[in-house]
Amino acid sequence: MKTAVIGASGYAGGELLRLLAIHPHFEVVSITAHSNSGELITSVHPHLTGYGSASFGSIKDVDFDALELVFMALPHGESAALAASIPDHVKIVDLGGDFRLLDASQWEKYYGGTHAGAWVYGLPELKGARTKIAGEVRVANPGCYATSIALGIAPALGFIDSQDIVVVAASGTTGAGRSAKINLIASEVMGSLTSYKFGGVHQHTPEIEQALSTVAGKEVRVSFTPILAPMPRGILSTITAKLTQPMDSQQAHAIFADAYDDENFVDVLPMGVLPKTGALTGSNKVQIQVAVDSHTNRLIVSVALDNLGKGAAGQAIQNANIIAGFDEGAGLSLDGLGI
Repeated sequence: MKTAVIGASGYAGGELLRLLAIHPHFEVVSITAHSNSGELITSVHPHLTGYGSASFGSIKDVDFDALELVFMALPHGESAALAASIPDHVKIVDLGGDFRLLDASQWEKYYGGTHAGAWVYGLPELKGARTKIAGEVRVANPGCYATSIALGIAPALGFIDSQDIVVVAASGTTGAGRSAKINLIASEVMGSLTSYKFGGVHQHTPEIEQALSTVAGKEVRVSFTPILAPMPRGILSTITAKLTQPMDSQQAHAIFADAYDDENFVDVLPMGVLPKTGALTGSNKVQIQVAVDSHTNRLIVSVALDNLGKGAAGQAIQNANIIAGFDEGAGLSLDGLGI
């Protein structure tokens, strides 16, 4: 399939290019980057030597009529205008937040600006989602935090208080994008942890609540605190929720293991083994562990993923595989790079 990556100079765009270079069905014929237009791809992504002397192009030079698939890896708020100009026959996976939220008031509150509407939400492992994705041509790729948290608590919605879910999650610096910011330079980040978007204001909050409310069939509320971690990539989410029925760790673990038994990209680890971000770098996998804190009667869930893999580019390719009718895992790695 003739494929374009729009916004390819960012971290997620670079990861898309890396994965697409070995994809058996998607042929990348157009690569754009607004501020880097005309520059060599390897000048921004020096590890992508397979792209040789190719340069980033400009969106105005893209022949969308000749394309079959487009990945949009643009900043939040920039995808909607471009999507409106792309012909209907072209399949699109948007890695930004523009089409994730159903509620216009939530978009205005957390993002600002005009709400562009909503596309089908591309988190295949959620109940009923895969069938919906397969029937669409335009998919909203979930956020990285949202992916880890939704997958981490969805199997428990039948036996927890859905109004009392608390999440503390740490992410690598690539989750903040590639623009130069003082708080993201190495000397500021290394050897230090800090919370940000503190007090329930992170933009993934309504997305998480929307996805989980759809699964639960009732309102779900999440208190979410993100943390900037001194590492380039990866997310580790710790989720807790009040139990509404008696349960021990073995029972909770069995429920989660059964829920994801047929999912190639979600591993519920053996009891006693904890998720580790470094084990998932470069992978489209999610690792989950579950326990019950009997002292407080709360379920505890630990979730790890690569924010650029399953949290962004890997999941985007997974969604593209589904809407194109290819094997869902085509071009995706089950194994991380390790140390």
